[in-house]
Amino acid sequence: MQNPRTDARPEYRERLAPSLRLLATVALAGPMVSLIFVPVGSTFALVIGCVVSAILVVAFIAMTPVIRVDGTTLRAGRAHIDSRHLAEPVALIGEEARHARGPGLPANGWHLIRGGIDGIVVVPNTDPDDPVAVWTISTRTPDRLAAAIRAAGA
Repeated sequence: MQNPRTDARPEYRERLAPSLRLLATVALAGPMVSLIFVPVGSTFALVIGCVVSAILVVAFIAMTPVIRVDGTTLRAGRAHIDSRHLAEPVALIGEEARHARGPGLPANGWHLIRGGIDGIVVVPNTDPDDPVAVWTISTRTPDRLAAAIRAAGA
């Protein structure tokens, strides 16, 4: 008799958070906004600038998509698919990943691509009723994501 799985943790979970460079760039909007309010008062302008920077950085982090493989379901952002409809995933890095994100990107596919993240996993969709032929997903650890998708389908 098999014991049911007791932990509810996903087999794979990754948040595609923005890079520190992008967060620093977003935070620079605060000082620009504060310049608008300098005629009202320098203290008020400083407070408004800090608040705007904080809100933008928190919003950028909170709105980042999450990739999860839990049970037999692959979730990438708001989309999800059962692993029985997925064929063998292909993990790509370097020049192959660049090609998969650019000229090799299928028009009838579903894409979750983030700049600054080199790795890509391409997963063919075998569901005949689904118009999406392939899922293309950015990931920092393409080998781990591909292994988790394989394990979910087993």
